[in-house]
Amino acid sequence: MDAELRSLAERLRKESGGSEEYERLLVTEDGEELADVLTAQERPLWAREMAAFRLGCAGDSRSFEALVLLLNHRDPARNVSAAQALARLNDPRTPKAAAALATNELRVAYALLPVRLLTRLRAPESAPALMTVLRRRLAPGDPYWKVGLACVEGLGALGDKRAAPLLDTARTHPRLCAAAEAALARLS
Repeated sequence: MDAELRSLAERLRKESGGSEEYERLLVTEDGEELADVLTAQERPLWAREMAAFRLGCAGDSRSFEALVLLLNHRDPARNVSAAQALARLNDPRTPKAAAALATNELRVAYALLPVRLLTRLRAPESAPALMTVLRRRLAPGDPYWKVGLACVEGLGALGDKRAAPLLDTARTHPRLCAAAEAALARLS
């Protein structure tokens, strides 16, 4: 069992109360059984998350919609597991979905993991979405500076020179200054 699945399993064991179904979903290799959990009515969230994660890590695109919903969930632990599975899924729809979630200003409080996923994916949508999000985070008094920091770090990692003027502006932000300077150094 890899570290990502171990972390998910420990968290979901508590939610499930260690039920027999939990134990079965943790070890099954049957993709159909896992997919059935995603489409069955009135399934607990922990079971859907386990099934989506296992299918996503196995490269099964039937998990895509459930993983995107979990990436946008209010629980940060669910965001983490969804981002990990989406990165492994290698579905061509993932960058567009992550960009839509990251740039949705109504859900900015949950944008950190979509921003980090965009950096990891290195897709054509990544830099433009990160630049859009960072531009908004530079507004005076914006409380989501951690999302802005993830954008700065992501833009540095992506190495897209189109971000240079925006990163230069980010150098004036007290919490982003050091990261913006490091990102600019990576661009040159």
